[in-house]
Amino acid sequence: MITISEAGLSDIKIIQEITNITWPITYGEILSQTQLDYMLGLFYSEEALSKQIENKEQLFYLISDSQSTIGFIGIEHNYKNEAITKIHKIYLLPETQGKGYGKIVFESIEKLALESNSKALLLNVNRFNTALNFYKKLGFEIKETVDIEIGNGYLMEDYVMGKQISK
Repeated sequence: MITISEAGLSDIKIIQEITNITWPITYGEILSQTQLDYMLGLFYSEEALSKQIENKEQLFYLISDSQSTIGFIGIEHNYKNEAITKIHKIYLLPETQGKGYGKIVFESIEKLALESNSKALLLNVNRFNTALNFYKKLGFEIKETVDIEIGNGYLMEDYVMGKQISK
């Protein structure tokens, strides 16, 4: 049984713990250690997460099974003032992968999106991330290829993927 519950400032440490476990596995063969460290500081420092949560730039949710927190998501409804829910972050602990949890989490995101009157889901994925195939299986399609400058000479080399949703 998976539960998804809204996260707050008191959950920053668990979000950081999950990130510190998942990022090296997800991006270790794609990005240099220096870029990984830079991005973790940029997006997952206590200051960055506090700002995102307090200003409701993203809504964070913890994903739990019967024993512990196994992942988190960060989403934004009404993205760019359109009927779109942007999935900024979705990370599940490595030991949970292949158990159907990802599909359940996406179904929950879709439900939250529909409750907020979204007509589509949008996400960015690194062009070399193996999750790309998983997203395609869920019905996401590549909309565009983007290179996003994040400072220090680093780029996020992503596909923007989208999926139409309806009630």
